[in-house]
Amino acid sequence: MSGNGAKKVVDVAVKAGKAIDWDGMAKMLVSEEARKEFATLRRTFEDVNHQLQTKFSQEPQPIDWEYYRNGIGSKVVDMYKEAYESIEIPKYVDTVTPEYKPKFDALVVELKEAEKASLKESERIEKEIAELKEMKKKISTMTADEYFEKHPELKKKFDDEIRNDYWGY
Repeated sequence: MSGNGAKKVVDVAVKAGKAIDWDGMAKMLVSEEARKEFATLRRTFEDVNHQLQTKFSQEPQPIDWEYYRNGIGSKVVDMYKEAYESIEIPKYVDTVTPEYKPKFDALVVELKEAEKASLKESERIEKEIAELKEMKKKISTMTADEYFEKHPELKKKFDDEIRNDYWGY
């Protein structure tokens, strides 16, 4: 990897690390196993990111060809220098990102919609749980009229059955 290409990789890794809302994602986890896996993922990401920043952000030291000429001899060193300078490292051409970025963006939109739906469902369930807890407290002293006040559809059903002389058998 050329020095310039390595620099670009490091820049992307740094930006990616800053863009991730680790704390926000951690708040969404409910099981202990998920929290452990998430912590492992975060540590691994930070380790890889650190390695990218340290190993690939540094330019290689230039070769001191004169030092080797004095110690080995100019003919051998010139041969190595010529071979070294003739090496062309191919540039990486990213053909994967353009193909998968639209798919990823569509998944992010779908994920946001699923998150909103999940939050609405969570609110509904929390409300239902609160109502059930309240009913549990009052059930031993509740009258039929109080119950039907909260559930008018059941009162209508029972009234219709009585009116139609249907007694369940």
